[in-house]
Amino acid sequence: MSILGTDKCPLRVGIIGAGPSGFYVADALFRSKIPVVVDVFDRLPTPYGLLRGGVAPDHQQMKTVGKYYEKVATTPGFSFWGNVKVGRDIQIDELAKHYDVLVLTCGAETDKKLNIAGEELPGSHTATAFVGWYNAHPDYQSCQFDFNQEIVAVIGQGNVAIDVTRILAKNRKELSSSDITEHALSVLEASKIKEIHLIGRRGPVQAAFTELEIKELGELEDCDVVVNPKDLELDTASREELENPANNKARKNMAILEEFSRRPLQHKPKKIVIRFLESPSCIQGENKVEALVLTKNKLVGEAYSQQAMATEDQVHLSCGLIFRSVGYRGVPLEGVPFDTKRGVFPNIKGRIQKDGAPVQGLYCSGWIKRGPSGVLGSNKSDATETVQALVEDIAMMTPCTQRDSTALKTLLEKRGVRIITFDEWKTIDVEEVSRGKDLGKPREKFRYIEEIISFLDSH
Repeated sequence: MSILGTDKCPLRVGIIGAGPSGFYVADALFRSKIPVVVDVFDRLPTPYGLLRGGVAPDHQQMKTVGKYYEKVATTPGFSFWGNVKVGRDIQIDELAKHYDVLVLTCGAETDKKLNIAGEELPGSHTATAFVGWYNAHPDYQSCQFDFNQEIVAVIGQGNVAIDVTRILAKNRKELSSSDITEHALSVLEASKIKEIHLIGRRGPVQAAFTELEIKELGELEDCDVVVNPKDLELDTASREELENPANNKARKNMAILEEFSRRPLQHKPKKIVIRFLESPSCIQGENKVEALVLTKNKLVGEAYSQQAMATEDQVHLSCGLIFRSVGYRGVPLEGVPFDTKRGVFPNIKGRIQKDGAPVQGLYCSGWIKRGPSGVLGSNKSDATETVQALVEDIAMMTPCTQRDSTALKTLLEKRGVRIITFDEWKTIDVEEVSRGKDLGKPREKFRYIEEIISFLDSH
């Protein structure tokens, strides 16, 4: 029997990714009551992943879960290794020498493509780039968006698409109490945008947004919301879905959309047009985006399995800016099996698989495990399942050869890696909150990694 997970030989776990999934895995490990050492790595110098870089800046209430993650981080046995990119600064096989178990919680880091002509034209952007830009994600601070355009198309109707639409539609006053960066706030304030078209390929009953998100669009100071009543006329299968007592989400969404459709235009400076049953066919333009061609769809199939089928009807939408929000997928990591079709690590209950068998010592959790679905809290049950599998497997594990994190720290420092600790993150946090207070905001984030390191080194 393995001596791992005992007081004499605590289980050493390396978690790759310090977003919500990584913290839920760490918490589940501590709750398992087995002696454990948990080191959490992230390529960014700051923890919390999408909680920091993805959640909308005007949704501050959602960010309070960060206090829970901070509590996990102060548990004895926890260490944060920020600014360390696995796959660049150190490889998986090298890490495996220092840890009995590696749990990959690196999320879905890239966007799905539309695979249509014109998708790469200037003026066509991923929603991820825009969200990262206004949330101070270092990867996207060099992005530039042409807000001199009057008409914008947002392709997709998930909550991220709603966030993008709302941020584009809000005025400075509405955004000034959020933690959007001052840089983004100034750029958006000068925006010439007048119309934002929010486009979905299926009908209103199948829309992925939630009640709170869609409701917010109708509460904006300077923006009308337009819904064509004809778009709310349902086929038999959609009506069946709507009338199902369990489908509370769709009924709430429909009630809000119906109220929007009855609203008289107030001729506010901006307008959001919510469109259904349309799919992008191509993006047109000589040297930049000039128009979006949409194909009208009809729904086919039984209730709960309806698909959008293209018709011969098309619509030409003149626009100069497009944001694509049609889903996400994970990216491969050298040394780890990868399912290229689904964009996840192949796994059974979190045990990463190769050729139908589990890879010893490799596990995953979160979006890289199940695909990009659910909300932040969905990752908690996911982590519990992975950790349960991990604990069940301890008896079959072979202890790693180098059981001291100091040796790993020395190796990374020799490679010129500036490791950022959780205590240093708390110093960053205090500074950002202080800067925000001076501006009447919850925080003013650092935008660049170099800026963070320079600040830390000077303190």
